[in-house]
Amino acid sequence: MSISFILWIVDASSLSWGTRVKGFIACFTIGVLCSILGTCLLWVPRKGLILFAVFYTLGNIASLGSTVFLMGPMRQLKRMFEPTRLIATIVMLLCLVLTLCSAFWWHNKGLALIFCILQFFALAWYSISFIPFARDAVKKCFTVCVS
Repeated sequence: MSISFILWIVDASSLSWGTRVKGFIACFTIGVLCSILGTCLLWVPRKGLILFAVFYTLGNIASLGSTVFLMGPMRQLKRMFEPTRLIATIVMLLCLVLTLCSAFWWHNKGLALIFCILQFFALAWYSISFIPFARDAVKKCFTVCVS
């Protein structure tokens, strides 16, 4: 791998805005397709659990990584670990790892499903943190629905 390629990845500002948007759309689309494919593969006998865990997790990683094209990798990492997103980031990353552990080592379909659901909610909570007042609106809706 050449040093110029590594510098190109680290310095997202070297990409034009059009290229960034295309990269975002491509990466996000791949992420969604991998997640859907993983969900379909869950019902395949024998290796279905492993295929599901791998594709679903890769889909979420690709979806999360798509924003790197818009912000750049360093800014993305800084924003992921800001206090307002820290818990969602940790839960999401932990669930990504635990999903794969459930499939590869523990061979527990139920745990893999639980961790995938938690991945989904953690990624959603992380994502809406970028929309002003969205978390407050979700909390209020949840409170009204539960009451």
